[in-house]
Amino acid sequence: MSRPAGSGGDGGDPSTGPDRAGQPEPDDGAPAFRPDDAVLPASDGRSSPPWNVPERAAPDDPGDRRADPVAGGVGEEDDGDLIAFSADQEDEEERRARAGRGRRGLLLLIGGGSVAVIAAGLAGAFTVLRPLMKPGDYEGKGTVPVVVEILPGSNAGQVADVLVQAEVVASARAFVQAVEDRGKSGGLHPGRYRLRKRMAAVEALNLLLAPQSRIRRRVTVPEGLRAVETVARLAKGSGLPAAELSKILARPAELGLPAYAKGAAEGFLFPATYDIERSTTPRELLRAMVRRFERAAASVGLQEGAARQRLTPGEVVVVASIVQAEGGREADYPKIARVIYNRLASGAKLEMDSTVMYGLGKHGIMASNAEIKRDTPYNTYMRPGLPPGPISNPGEAALIAALRPAKGDWYWFVTVDPQHRITKFTDKESEFVKYREELHKRVGRH
Repeated sequence: MSRPAGSGGDGGDPSTGPDRAGQPEPDDGAPAFRPDDAVLPASDGRSSPPWNVPERAAPDDPGDRRADPVAGGVGEEDDGDLIAFSADQEDEEERRARAGRGRRGLLLLIGGGSVAVIAAGLAGAFTVLRPLMKPGDYEGKGTVPVVVEILPGSNAGQVADVLVQAEVVASARAFVQAVEDRGKSGGLHPGRYRLRKRMAAVEALNLLLAPQSRIRRRVTVPEGLRAVETVARLAKGSGLPAAELSKILARPAELGLPAYAKGAAEGFLFPATYDIERSTTPRELLRAMVRRFERAAASVGLQEGAARQRLTPGEVVVVASIVQAEGGREADYPKIARVIYNRLASGAKLEMDSTVMYGLGKHGIMASNAEIKRDTPYNTYMRPGLPPGPISNPGEAALIAALRPAKGDWYWFVTVDPQHRITKFTDKESEFVKYREELHKRVGRH
């Protein structure tokens, strides 16, 4: 039978692996090293001197919404006096007011005005209100982890604003005060730091000064890489030994894989951006990728969606991995998934070149006639149904396409222009042959 998908995809050089230059990078919101991280915008990566600490404290944080300590608010001044009355004290208070004309004071009203306490004189007022003027602050060492980034050239006030935005400290004033109380800014440098939400300002400063809190590197793993390629990318970007990462990959029982992975990591190392700390181990990093997959699976409803497709969750991941490997543009992913499901429903073989090449340990999505004739568990020209496992690590878009395929009768697809990722779909074999010839002419294959 004619080959339906010997031509989908990205046109990568089989000798060097798939060319992912045209594919979008994974979302950095991702997620960072741990699932509950929140990541603020990245800096430009340039080095800079330590933070500049201002001589004076930053102005009040606009987000600080503590209640006014004076019940009912502070009244307007009238010739130096602040006057209020209770109903049965009018005459007495009138005399006191006249006698004290010219003196400055503050009046605290308690219980709706039934009791009046006068703290006369500026010195007395400051003494009374000083405890209430303390900037808002949390207590303790915080709650859930959060990653924040301090940009080059930031002063203490700007750093404080970042921490407030990330819900690390309660107010900018509290953090600036902690920096000033420390008496020096040495050791405070820009970079990415792992802190915690709702920390006391002094505790946040302590972590910013601790070398172990500073994140070492960031690594972005794109969609569609195989597990061995993922390990190479992680080793290059993180500085972790490739040999150690490979050893952990060879012991999938240590990775916390879901049961439907059937003990294989391929397909479950989720493509995203990961923060690598100084203390991160190869095992922790790979386990974080599996946890990130589980978050994505829950987000797209993998378990429920698989039941609707009458597949297991693991089989949906297999379909998504083929969609990821064959697909050019995300808009085509649901159509590619539909071709797969249409062929499975009809009892036809999938005949996907991407699976053939995976089984041979090669790259590319245009298998030769000789390669198609080589029998492996992944040769979908020779074997019916889905291959025994995923052939790449799919991203969220491919998972969604596998769960929600487009509606259509397509039975074949050909990416006729790999450079511009233009794919054509058809339910007629004659059109498929024409599309395939168009591709072969474009790439110079006869």
